[in-house]
Amino acid sequence: MTAAAFAGLTGDTGYDPKHDPLVTSVPGTGRDYAPTYWVATAGTPPEDDGAVTSDFDADVVIIGSGATGIATALFLAREQGVQAVVLEANKASWGCSSRSGGQGQNASGRMKRSGWIKRWGLETAKKLDAEVRDGFETFRMLTKEFDCDAHDGGHLYVAHRKSMLAYLSNETQVMREHFGYDARMLTPEEIRENYCDEREAAGALLEPDGIGIHPLKYTFGAIRAARALGVKLHTASPVQGWETIGGVHHLRTPGGTVRARRVVVCTGGYTGQELHPSLKNKVMPILSNSIVTRPLTAAELEATKFKSLTFLTDTRTLRFYYRLLKGNRLQIGSRSSVSGADAEHPEHLKLLTDAIARKFPPLTGIDIDYSWWGWVDVSHDAMPRFVQPDPSQTIWYGVGYGGNGVSYSAHAGKRLAERVVGKDRGREVFELPIYKGELPGHWAAPFRRLGQAMAYKWYWLRDEL
Repeated sequence: MTAAAFAGLTGDTGYDPKHDPLVTSVPGTGRDYAPTYWVATAGTPPEDDGAVTSDFDADVVIIGSGATGIATALFLAREQGVQAVVLEANKASWGCSSRSGGQGQNASGRMKRSGWIKRWGLETAKKLDAEVRDGFETFRMLTKEFDCDAHDGGHLYVAHRKSMLAYLSNETQVMREHFGYDARMLTPEEIRENYCDEREAAGALLEPDGIGIHPLKYTFGAIRAARALGVKLHTASPVQGWETIGGVHHLRTPGGTVRARRVVVCTGGYTGQELHPSLKNKVMPILSNSIVTRPLTAAELEATKFKSLTFLTDTRTLRFYYRLLKGNRLQIGSRSSVSGADAEHPEHLKLLTDAIARKFPPLTGIDIDYSWWGWVDVSHDAMPRFVQPDPSQTIWYGVGYGGNGVSYSAHAGKRLAERVVGKDRGREVFELPIYKGELPGHWAAPFRRLGQAMAYKWYWLRDEL
């Protein structure tokens, strides 16, 4: 296929701010990045192998070149000797990994450790904690390998009002007594003295493990490492059709069909409803907005008392996540529009600028240099899955992080690589909940947006009144 013919297939390659995975299954073909701070500062993107331009055979195909997909490809090549082919609809790490908050927490999914105990019991919770700790160390190892502005400074979980202190105190006790973490509560004075003058903070839980990163520099580094080991990355190659014939997966892209023996799906919040039946209605895509200010002046740094690049999240259900970046810019994000069609409405930007004014009054009205949004893959039970949903089919997926995939995506890739080559059989770790069964569906999936809009109003009332 000639370049001119391929260009005719790709159509509009500009940035699409209104893409909605519940409306359009395929997120585009070769579309440009969202205008994020990460894209502007990541440097030259790594080389890739261009779009698929003919039919070919492959042993392992990974769909999605974000943190999970690239980690899977990297560990397959590095530890299992398998060179995968990665298919990316648009540009390298175009989805979650170029839009996230870059907060690498010691977590896997949205559920806290107290929730693990309630759902599965203490024994399973302790085993899951051991695996998540291993996962955090896998992430820490990669942040040292790739130049990604990593700041290993823990995480502050901030009580946005006094009534949330009891909840945080209980989480602190659970972390210390059941799991042996050196977690502790901080007073507002300790927060101001050692971190920043966050005016809403009634106190905070200091979790010792947390690494903030530049997420696109991180995945760019992983791509370079994987390609050096023989991994192929085909951009502008969305899977527009999927048929399994005689156990071989025929993945149709605009430029040709890739025939794969094994397939791993790592598409996060950009998982289309029609990609594969095993993923239909299994994740709820939620929009998250993020902004980055101009650099703070010396006077503004003094007024806000920023002394650390440690990242923070608050205790709202519709939580804010924020931190000072390298270069003294403030980043803050939160949930926003219910649908892609409404994503550009100014009220969603105002939600964040109003939050800056509340949390850091000296920065009221500060200029915003970068504003963007992206889809988060929220599972119906608040935990991700890294599974083979049907043992009779050579298909695996890793999705459902709920916004907490920055760190665990590294270990997820390692475990998915082991599963693809059959090294999961008979191992106790793969009996953990995140490695068993499918992502749960939900009977109300066709009405999810209506329910989400109603839930957001209730959450706001609960968070703010």
